[in-house]
Amino acid sequence: MEQEKKNQNQPAAQEPSVGDQIKVRREKLASLQAEGRNPFEITKFVQTTNSAEIKAHFDEMEGKPVSIAGRLMSKRGMGKVSFCDLQDKEGRIQLYARKDEMDEEDYNRFKKYDIGDIVGIEGEVFRTQRGEMSVRAKKITLLSKSLLPLPEKFHGLTDKETRYRQRYVDLIVNPEVKRNFIIRSQFIKHLRDYLDNMGYIEVETPVLNTIAGGAAARPFITHHNTLDIDMYMRIATELPLKRLIVGGMDRVYEVGRIFRNEGMDPKHNPEFTTVELYQAYADFHDMMDIAEGVYTTFAQKYLGTYELEWMGEKVDLTPGWPRLTMIEAVKKYVGIDFGAITDDAEAVAAAKAVGVELAEAAEKTWGNALYACFDQKVEEQLVQPTFITMYPVEVSPLTKRSPVDPRLTERFEFFICRAEMGNAYSELNDPIDQRERFMKQVEQRERGDDETEMLDEDFLTALEYGMPPTGGMGMGIDRAVMLFTGADTIRDVILFPTMKPLDIPKKENTKVDAAPAEAKKEEVIDFSKVEIEPLFKDFVDFDTFSKSDFRAVKVKACEAVKKSKKLLKFVLDDGSGTDRVILSGIHDYYEPEELVGKTCVAITNLPPRPMMGIDSCGMLISAVHHEEGVEKLHLLMLDPHIPAGAKMY
Repeated sequence: MEQEKKNQNQPAAQEPSVGDQIKVRREKLASLQAEGRNPFEITKFVQTTNSAEIKAHFDEMEGKPVSIAGRLMSKRGMGKVSFCDLQDKEGRIQLYARKDEMDEEDYNRFKKYDIGDIVGIEGEVFRTQRGEMSVRAKKITLLSKSLLPLPEKFHGLTDKETRYRQRYVDLIVNPEVKRNFIIRSQFIKHLRDYLDNMGYIEVETPVLNTIAGGAAARPFITHHNTLDIDMYMRIATELPLKRLIVGGMDRVYEVGRIFRNEGMDPKHNPEFTTVELYQAYADFHDMMDIAEGVYTTFAQKYLGTYELEWMGEKVDLTPGWPRLTMIEAVKKYVGIDFGAITDDAEAVAAAKAVGVELAEAAEKTWGNALYACFDQKVEEQLVQPTFITMYPVEVSPLTKRSPVDPRLTERFEFFICRAEMGNAYSELNDPIDQRERFMKQVEQRERGDDETEMLDEDFLTALEYGMPPTGGMGMGIDRAVMLFTGADTIRDVILFPTMKPLDIPKKENTKVDAAPAEAKKEEVIDFSKVEIEPLFKDFVDFDTFSKSDFRAVKVKACEAVKKSKKLLKFVLDDGSGTDRVILSGIHDYYEPEELVGKTCVAITNLPPRPMMGIDSCGMLISAVHHEEGVEKLHLLMLDPHIPAGAKMY
């Protein structure tokens, strides 16, 4: 007992440098290979159990022989008695090894194994004197040599980026992150089971298409060499699935990857996973029942509760979610009754009066004004699960009109914690009406909106053969998993999120004992083509200048503004203790992710300016110049040692 305690409390020797560790590990591998014990030649190791099973059934398994494998995560002792923590897919368990209970050479080789090595253990289940469930090793086999040392900590912004880039390391050193992906797998399985039990058939549709349709989004473009044509990676699965409804497959769904060439923020990744489902002889009310059913049954079955926390909010998923028309929601949260407005100009004026501006390419119509009010003023207030129904025709080109009000469509989106979680329609099956709406989208595209629907003649042909009344829905898998795991960024629920490549020079020599690298050459910057605006000739008196309050600010969060190609929304620490929101039109030059954590300069005493329904409280300072007529912009970034709120003079 004393020996075990001594071993566990033994102070660790000072760690050698990473470079030295790598060199030593490679030397150990070379020595093993010279002895004819190359671990990489082993093809199989038979496991009879795992760490979780041993702990769950310890009383039955105590004293029984077992075979277990995993990664060494710690080592203690290393005299005649050694203790290790072994990590497998189910968790961790302690290994106990005694020199006099093993082959002596086997034990001596084991003493040289490193943290991170993958080993197979043959032994028996027992409990140590201190009561810890363990495996007493009889034979230890090195199955794979770890040539790189594991990191000790994964904290802070920089390390979090590394976690996303090297998810394999993240899973090793932070096994708790696996929970997110287990829940993700469970949710997808639950979703499939739910739909399968309703008689749906899972299908697959093309990822590459000659027309990007089914959503308002900017596609990725690739080129097919054999056909010598450009093709689009799908932005939705809607139109192919509807073709199957026309063909008589009355209930279909697809869980699939979607690709949209748009901004990145905590809720958006360029590739993401959705489910789209279509049911003949059903409408959007049936889709609401399915959406609520999938969410609530999963929460109850897998999480054991309807009450969750997400984005700093308590969310109650108890069945019976409220259902509001968009007109009702705008009246409730904005105070404008669009049901009493019939004129386009009056509707646009009413929206403008509350600080709502329509998108530049949008027609100045009643429907667009209603939607803009909802988009800019209502979404941000929808915390508890809520269905918003009856969307304007202008923003619903694939949806059946309401028989009560032809300006509206039988469409809903549902929201949780201000995030849109799904979108559904009573599907438009009138080919004549569909063509007219496609043409409206084409006109809008010609006015500069490259996210509108393309004209799909083949889809119109399919509709002309006849599509039954149909209900359809799309739900984001990633956002659902964010809710169920409490994740505040989509990157925490995607195993390999899209990341900006690191600008790392290629290694000239990969040998461990390579000569010291040459000193990094200073970057040569070519200013020969720079065009600078002339300096102002008019003087500004000191009192006027001093009225502008320039402050150092820290970027706490940054995301792309919906419906805007240029605007980024910054949440800033200005030293006051209250977050400051500033919008800046610099998305052409920066992605949001690369600005989080930066120290910038802002003017903080400008009056709030409404932009896309958001009050921008100040201005971030950038440096702008031209090169051969092309504008170049650099956001001013300061030394991170400068504290938030420091005043600029």
